[in-house]
Amino acid sequence: MLPIQDEELAKIQARTVRTLSIGQALGGFGFGSTLSVGAIMATELSGSAAWSGAAATLSTLGSAFVAIPLAHIAARKGRRYALAGGAGLAILGAVGMILAASLRSFPIELIALFLLGAATAVGLQARFAAADIPTKQPKAKDISMVVWATTLGAVIGPNLIAPGESLGMTLGLPHLAGPFVLTIIAQTLSTGFFWFGLKPDPLILAQQLSPNEKSVERKKFKEAAAIVKNKPIAAFAVVGIALSHMVMVSVMSMTPAHLSGEGHSLADVGLTISLHVAGMYAFAPVFGIISDKFGARPTILLGQLVLLISLGISGFGAGEFTLVILGLFLLGLGWSATTVAGSALLSEQLATSEKPVVQGFSDSLMSLSGAFGGAIAGTILTIYGFGGLNAAALLPVILIVLAAGYSRRWQ
Repeated sequence: MLPIQDEELAKIQARTVRTLSIGQALGGFGFGSTLSVGAIMATELSGSAAWSGAAATLSTLGSAFVAIPLAHIAARKGRRYALAGGAGLAILGAVGMILAASLRSFPIELIALFLLGAATAVGLQARFAAADIPTKQPKAKDISMVVWATTLGAVIGPNLIAPGESLGMTLGLPHLAGPFVLTIIAQTLSTGFFWFGLKPDPLILAQQLSPNEKSVERKKFKEAAAIVKNKPIAAFAVVGIALSHMVMVSVMSMTPAHLSGEGHSLADVGLTISLHVAGMYAFAPVFGIISDKFGARPTILLGQLVLLISLGISGFGAGEFTLVILGLFLLGLGWSATTVAGSALLSEQLATSEKPVVQGFSDSLMSLSGAFGGAIAGTILTIYGFGGLNAAALLPVILIVLAAGYSRRWQ
């Protein structure tokens, strides 16, 4: 193809980031309430509160496994097909949730929750798509803007539960099915933005601008682990993202149970989680700027310092509501710093032909790490309490710091 001037490339990049951000925000509107409603529905349909955690577990596992085929699609066809296709799977998941509520079928709900995990996989891949086009500007800020867009859906989405229930009853659906009608609408709009807005496709354009590289479509996903193994700095980014996610999920997922056990109201729990989510997404652009200016590794280490402070505050202040709120807010900030900077660092270390498969590998490992952290957190909380859980979460932080020192030798 003919060479593209830097100014034109910058315009395409800006348009790509806008499209990704809007698609991400719309997807968040539809997905923000589904886990809460899904947990309630799981309790109703199964007849046991023990299954209430199935919503988060199945969705997380769905995200981990869907990341792999989405990476294949991106490698063969580009981001447009992968992101629109993933949002389409989330639509099928929402339809399945409505069907499950109507037929009162718990097995159908489990399948639907798994498919809804595609929405998370799309969000994870979208942030990497912001770093595809080889412009001269650093990429952490662009990645952070796509992450920040999640704030809108994460904050506003849960507030759409009541309107969704009313809409469902108006349509003659069970009250818990209503919010998923909004999910279908939002994911459909998100699909449209990805499909029609990502032209030219950022990954395809990047490949065309790198004619000397091996074709993207010839790169196999099974090579991802080998690529990471042979690139210590990329391996550090992957490990940092995955372990930080494990820390965040393990503590965050047990906070509602801890607060309820301490006698706090659902309003208190909601406030705590809302501030935690704000910490995760709202300040992402700040960490993008810091990463671009001072480097990704220092920003990742800053994230670990914030996580360390967070775990100390939440652990030692487990009996103080104000300290738990502060700890959870800082937990979100530490996760944000590491995720934004780690994503930028990983993208920098990869050739265009390597990006889809390795980024998909990273997203899958991230989701699986979160699922593992959430799975063992309940046992740790039961045996050692909330303070013990925060102490145990220090181990992944220590491993990330050690990995940073190891990767520095290869800089």
